[in-house]
Order: sequence, then C-alpha cells, then structure tokens
Amino acid sequence: MAFSFLVTLREGVEMALIVAILLGYLRSVGQKRHFREIWMGVGVAAGICLAIGVSLEVASAEMDKRVVEAFEGFAMIFAVAVLTGMAFWMRRQAAGISVELRAQMSEALNRGSVTALVLLAATSVGREGLETTLFLFAGSANGSSGPEYWLGGALGFGVAAGIGLGIYHGTSRVPLKQFFLVSGVGVLVLAAGLLANSVVKLYEAAIITNLGARPWDTEGLISITSTMGKFLNTLLGYDSAPSMLQIGLYWGYLTLAVAAFLLIPVRKPAGAAAIAASHSSSA
Repeated sequence: MAFSFLVTLREGVEMALIVAILLGYLRSVGQKRHFREIWMGVGVAAGICLAIGVSLEVASAEMDKRVVEAFEGFAMIFAVAVLTGMAFWMRRQAAGISVELRAQMSEALNRGSVTALVLLAATSVGREGLETTLFLFAGSANGSSGPEYWLGGALGFGVAAGIGLGIYHGTSRVPLKQFFLVSGVGVLVLAAGLLANSVVKLYEAAIITNLGARPWDTEGLISITSTMGKFLNTLLGYDSAPSMLQIGLYWGYLTLAVAAFLLIPVRKPAGAAAIAASHSSSA
C-alpha cells in the first residue's frame, strides 16, 4: 500500500501541477470556456494509460509462468530506465515548466485551435501517467497487487488532487522545488528495489543462471513471505537472503543515481529561459 501511495502521490502531484497551471492560465486570460478542452485532454491521457495498464495485466495473466517471470523482469528494468530519466527530466524542467506551459497555451489560443489545447493537456499529463502505469505494474509484479495496493494508489491520487486544487486556488503554497527534489530521491530508491527484484524474475525465468553467493540470511528475523517482508520487498527490494548480484545492482545503481541527481548542477531549460526573456521584454 505504501509503495503505490508514494508512487501515485509523487506522480499525481506532477499531473495536478500541470493541470493547475493550464487551468490557471485560462482563468487569468478570461478563457474559462476552454476548461472543457483541458479536461478532455486529461480524459484522453487517463484512458490511454488505463488501457496500457490493463493490457499489461491481461498479457501477463495469459502467459506461461516462465514467460511471465521474464516479461515482468524486463518490464521492471524498462520501468527503472524510464523512471530514472523522468526523475532527472522533471528536476531540470521544474524551474521553467510553468512559463513553458503558459507559452504553449498562449500559442494554441492565438491559433484558435481546440485540438491543440486537447493535445497539449493529453501529452503533458499522459507523460506522467505512463510513468505511473509502468511503476504500478512493476510493483504489482512482486505479488502486492491486492485491494490494499490499489487502495494506496487511489489515496495517493486523492491527496495529489487536493494539492492540485489548492495550487489552482492559490491557497496552497507547496514548495515544489523541494518536493520534486525529495520525491525524486524517493523514486530512485523505489527504482533501485525494482532493479534488484528484476534479476530475481529473470533468474526464475532461467534467463540468468547464477545470481552469485548469498552473504547473509535474515529469514529468521523478517521472513520474505511475511506481510512485513512482502511490504519491504515491494517498497525497497528487500530479500532475506540477497545474492551478490542483487546487492551489487541495488547499491551500485542507488549510489550513482542519487549522487548524480543531487550533485549535478541543474541548468534551466534554454526554451524556458528564452520564453521568460521574451515575456519580460514584451511586458
């Protein structure tokens, strides 16, 4: 439940921020009549992401067990790659996302294109929705796809929607830079767990034949089959008897990814800087 809640809260706030910026801009320029197009775009994005999620679940349910293990293992690796890229992308874009979205909205309004508004909302929200879909599917592959797992996801989206509503009305001052920094590190921790779990799936599918030695065993302390063990496995990639390959991948990825995320200077997107300059010169 905690895994799905954290995922949908983090990604949901990103989506809520985008929608709040789009709606807020339309309100500020007296174009509230175009709210419908924004919500249409959000609906299109949600429908596509839901269809992808259902397709992944159906496909995995109809496969042979070994094929399922391989499918889930590669899905986890793909999710780690996408999520890592998205975490860095969002950190870089956070400073200029509002200016950029407003400029794109202004251009669409000037052209009088309803389709452009729908596509802008659909692509902006859909990007984060696809990330959420991949993360939730990869997390459910660890056997944590019961009612509590999906309830946690729903609660995360609910809290994110409340934050988005507050941002739109100007009553909530969420420190977005700090939020994306902290939540980005959290996403990388979750991704490290997925990466460690992916090799177990590939081993069970007989794609990997040797995971290496197992230097310790904490089964007597926290069993991997217990509720706490399953929870920690989904959230952090916990294994009561991890192999050297799992340990190496987990800490190697986590160390490099977090160090790069925190230490590499963030440069404001060139496009956002140019937009901001043009707006200030025309004001």
